Amino acid sequence: MKLNELKPAPGSKSDRHRVGRGVASGWGKTAGRGHKGQRARSGGFHKVGFEGGQMPLHRRLPKRGFTSPAQKVDATAEVRTSELEGMTATDIDLAALKAEKVVPQAALAAKVILSGELKRKITLKEIRVSKGARALIEKAGGKIELTEKPVVEQKKKEKKAKKPEAAEGEQKA
Repeated sequence: MKLNELKPAPGSKSDRHRVGRGVASGWGKTAGRGHKGQRARSGGFHKVGFEGGQMPLHRRLPKRGFTSPAQKVDATAEVRTSELEGMTATDIDLAALKAEKVVPQAALAAKVILSGELKRKITLKEIRVSKGARALIEKAGGKIELTEKPVVEQKKKEKKAKKPEAAEGEQKA
């Protein structure tokens, strides 16, 4: 076989429609534009979504929601307990997970989920853990070290004191 003998499979390529080339073509006379009306004319098209002057659907519906560009979609990576079993480190933090390529480099946090076995003693530092994974890690003799975020108390607005009411003995003049 030579390059000049190559051809596409039969039926895979079809000729383009040549509109306005006679009745026999099936695309003659009006050339697929129908009879009269704006769409039949040259230059007779409106922008996408135009509904003939009626308020378009995309303007009739209310605006909803907001997507923050600052928020990362996959900021928290999932780590299975079976992946922790295969790691060499015993003190595991986010840097150790990234070093062994268990989580992606872009991950901002990690959470351990229960999936698979864990038979060795490990210490997790600043990594969140599901209930099942916590039980498995503690059963194997490991521990989880998390620093709790300080609870910020919200300031309560003080209500203004009501004006003292006129004494019962005094009457309004």
